[in-house]
Amino acid sequence: MQDILKQLNDKRARARVGGGAKRVEGQHAKGKLTARERIEVLLDEGSFEEWDMFVEHRSTDFGMAEQKVPGDGVVTGWGTINGRVVFVFSQDFTVFGGSLSEPHAEKICKIMDQAMKVGAPVIGLNDSGGARIQEGVASLAGYADVFQRNVLASGVIPQISVIMGPCAGGAVYSPAMTDFIFMVKDSSYMFVTGPDVVKTVTHETVTHEELGGAITHTAKSGVADLAFENDVEALLQTRRFFDFLPESNRVKPPVRPTQDSPDRLSPSLDTLIPANPNKPYDMKELILKVVDDADFFEVAPAFAGNIIVGFARIEGSTVGIVANQPMVLAGCLDIDSARKAARFVRFCDCFNIPIVTFVDVPGFLPGTAQEYGAIIKHGAKLLFAYAEATVPKVTVITRKAYGGAYDVMSSKHLRGDVNYAWPTAEIAVMGPKGAVEIIFRAEAGDARKLEAKTEEYRQKFANPFVAASRGFLDDVILPSATRPRIARSLAMLREKKLENPWKRHANIPL
Repeated sequence: MQDILKQLNDKRARARVGGGAKRVEGQHAKGKLTARERIEVLLDEGSFEEWDMFVEHRSTDFGMAEQKVPGDGVVTGWGTINGRVVFVFSQDFTVFGGSLSEPHAEKICKIMDQAMKVGAPVIGLNDSGGARIQEGVASLAGYADVFQRNVLASGVIPQISVIMGPCAGGAVYSPAMTDFIFMVKDSSYMFVTGPDVVKTVTHETVTHEELGGAITHTAKSGVADLAFENDVEALLQTRRFFDFLPESNRVKPPVRPTQDSPDRLSPSLDTLIPANPNKPYDMKELILKVVDDADFFEVAPAFAGNIIVGFARIEGSTVGIVANQPMVLAGCLDIDSARKAARFVRFCDCFNIPIVTFVDVPGFLPGTAQEYGAIIKHGAKLLFAYAEATVPKVTVITRKAYGGAYDVMSSKHLRGDVNYAWPTAEIAVMGPKGAVEIIFRAEAGDARKLEAKTEEYRQKFANPFVAASRGFLDDVILPSATRPRIARSLAMLREKKLENPWKRHANIPL
């Protein structure tokens, strides 16, 4: 018996050293943690239950029969984050560069299948050189098997990808289908084709970082949501982020105790809106003053800054926040902001997270670049997402809500449950100046007359009371009372039931 136990301990020790001390040192020299160290930081201490520690590859070509390492380049299993179950896989770059083999893929698929059965999220820690070339098409098949699980799990359990090293070629498509992607600055990258191929085909010279680094994907492409300074920060922030999410689509978001009273007033909000309607203000100030304990986890802050999305809590329960940001492009909707917000709204709707929308939108960004880039289709994505959503939806119009953008931003007409406006709200087809110049085009030469007509239009339409008189707003509220009114509305909507007509799936404009 002792011999058997010794043999077991030896095998476990062999698996735990991964690719060996030299390669572990190489990983540390790059400022990166090993696969197991990452799991230790991510999960509650002592909670990790490892699966398939002794799995090895089955390849015999190119001398691979003599190169076998238990675990085969990925550590898989489950544990807890603040007591809640989560499944995790962590690719081990010290073993064959973390490359994906057939058994490597089977290990990932196994925990994803189990996660869907029990209703628990999956977090993938990606650090891989890509498909294991020695295995040929078997490794490609492994990727496709993982992709299939990503699709089946979408909308069933939350999926988070943390890119902590290279992620290239077919490997990028699994993270792309997950709900959120986090990256680490200067040590992670994502691209379909690397710099060498780019240079050969297009004659462009570009570095790994420029082509697919964390800053590129969080600020330019919008592929990733957040970039962190190092492995430890990325993993600790992933723990914090996880706390906002429900385990699956079958349960409600988690509730965290708070001492922040739902009836708390914020008198400073009564002076947030500038007297000059063209002067910007920071919408984040409103968000922080409305949510519990000023705790707001913003998603994709560096991309499409004209719209803000992220998670917060009200009365301890998770809510999704969507808000126009007047500080960037005056809060206009454009291609990038519509895509960013639409995907966020759909995630919230998948996972029973109420949506609170703060509106200050002068319209859609004009210009040939937007029209040629298909703003019509992309803008429709956000409209579609709000119209399709069945979770509780509370909307507050703070200032401008002009034209089609008024409709798009969770209006009453798109089944908004509770729609409020501040007294400073301006709800109209367009701004007073533009409207008067069209209506009174024949009097364009008379500046004084146009100015008087502009003021008349402003008095008649640039206020919330016309919309309120038609029932398109439920109430015009004091800005200082925004938090209590939202909290009461969400409490009322807690047991909301609404179903869309039966269908295989909707055909959202892609």
